[in-house]
Amino acid sequence: MIAAAVLIAAAPAAIVLSGTPGQGAVLTGSVAAGATLQLDGQPVAVAPDGRFLIAFDRDAGPSATLVATLPDGQRLVRPLTVAPRAWRIERLPTLPRVSQPSAEFQRRRAPELAQIAAARDKATDAQGWRQRFAWPVKGRISGLFGAQRIYAGEPGAYHSGVDVARPTGTPVAAPADGVVILAASAPFTLEGNLLMIDHGMGLNSAFLHLSRIDVKPGDPVRQGQVVGAIGATGRATGPHLHWSMKWLDARIDPLLLAGPMTP
Repeated sequence: MIAAAVLIAAAPAAIVLSGTPGQGAVLTGSVAAGATLQLDGQPVAVAPDGRFLIAFDRDAGPSATLVATLPDGQRLVRPLTVAPRAWRIERLPTLPRVSQPSAEFQRRRAPELAQIAAARDKATDAQGWRQRFAWPVKGRISGLFGAQRIYAGEPGAYHSGVDVARPTGTPVAAPADGVVILAASAPFTLEGNLLMIDHGMGLNSAFLHLSRIDVKPGDPVRQGQVVGAIGATGRATGPHLHWSMKWLDARIDPLLLAGPMTP
């Protein structure tokens, strides 16, 4: 007698996400290997093992849609609800915004912005995006991501990163593995000595106001490796590290990646 074949149904295909969608947040996920992915129509890179990363800008709207197309043509749609954040807003009703920038500032600023944009356009095979991020330095948090001032009813630019106040010369470490995509050869007008590290999949870190930079463009770096030191170069009122992060065009909150700072 021939035993009847046992049929085991394959598990349904799905988009799996780790994390909670929210303004300034980063999520990792997985989908079938070989799938293509889009977030609100924007292509999202998928690693050969099906892992991926997405993030939401500080001013992201309340909803988003993640769409995966599997190798067999099947289409998966995952609607996302993006949680709002209560940003720290300081209203200064009698204080006007800072005066217009000088012609000299504007002359210098254009090529600086071009360098930053060119650095962010560089794609590397860095795998730091897969890691749990660590604080590049520990100390008093003196500035929060997303904080903003309203001058006489006119909003100023929001704070694009997290500030950690420590003395000049305090070592700064890479928060995750990556590749150096910019190491300023001279201080920028605003950022001072600027270092940028690509962590892969469109995720990058920027470290501002450094007193020194210990790495050069193209260098691979490991999580915990010293890459520079805190300073007060550029537009800074005192020594501190400004750590900002972007995923593609989205500005994200480093604190959500690194988690609460522990001693």
